[in-house]
Amino acid sequence: MTRMTRMTRDDFRMLHRLRVRWAEVDMQKIVFNGHYLMYFDTAMADYWRALALPYEQTMHDLGGDLYVKKASVEYHGSARYDDQLDVGLKCQRIGNSSIQFIGAIFCGAQLLITSELIYVYANPATQTSLPVPETLRTILEGFEAGEAMTMCQLGTWDALRANSQTVRTDVFVGEQGIAPQDEWDEADATAVHAVLTNRYGVPLGTARLLQPQVAVGQIGRMAVTRLMRGSGFGHALLQALVQAAQNRGDREVRLHAQRSAEGFYRRQGFVAVGEPFDEVGIAHIEMRRSLP
Repeated sequence: MTRMTRMTRDDFRMLHRLRVRWAEVDMQKIVFNGHYLMYFDTAMADYWRALALPYEQTMHDLGGDLYVKKASVEYHGSARYDDQLDVGLKCQRIGNSSIQFIGAIFCGAQLLITSELIYVYANPATQTSLPVPETLRTILEGFEAGEAMTMCQLGTWDALRANSQTVRTDVFVGEQGIAPQDEWDEADATAVHAVLTNRYGVPLGTARLLQPQVAVGQIGRMAVTRLMRGSGFGHALLQALVQAAQNRGDREVRLHAQRSAEGFYRRQGFVAVGEPFDEVGIAHIEMRRSLP
């Protein structure tokens, strides 16, 4: 028995969850063999999110790209229609220009599929191999060692303006179509700002904390860049500002949640108050959370 056939879910820091769709199975409702490689490829996008690295931007900044050299799959069991699967990926080895990943697909605790994926880092114009950048090597090794991939910094507008503006412009102005004159206000100057960055210093998320009245905090302008959503970065920002409010003696934190994000804030202990309302053309609802 090989080491790969003894792998468990605990061998992977990153697990991507998916559910088998009807279009992916045969007449016996068993997943077509080739779809397992698609599952690993889908999980790879989550792996880069777990590294806090927007893939395209990162590769552009590094001046290279990754190309598949080898993709092998070994079958130990079958996934069936509507199974909920967990796809694990792990960076196993980094050579001079190659990166080896091992992967596994689980249904519950049962190991169904194992895989080996080898990528070569290369010049995108000539597709000739290049040494893996030392910074990328350090990030990959650090992730597998359990290190944090992001840093959340609290500070003044003067200190964090550039990174905060980058995220807010991308999300609120560019993505949601909010007019620039509605995005920027005088409250920025007195707020406590939070900015989340990756190991390259690229801003991934931001939020701010006001104090509209004694012992009450008001969190707002919270945004995470589109490609990084669903990775827990919003939770990290929110918790940082809730803690900052608690540290200064606030007894309650309030916010105006976009209705699409209401469920997220509920899971963080916030409760809806009153009726929905329109703010800059987007439906919102006030939510509150008491502090100890």
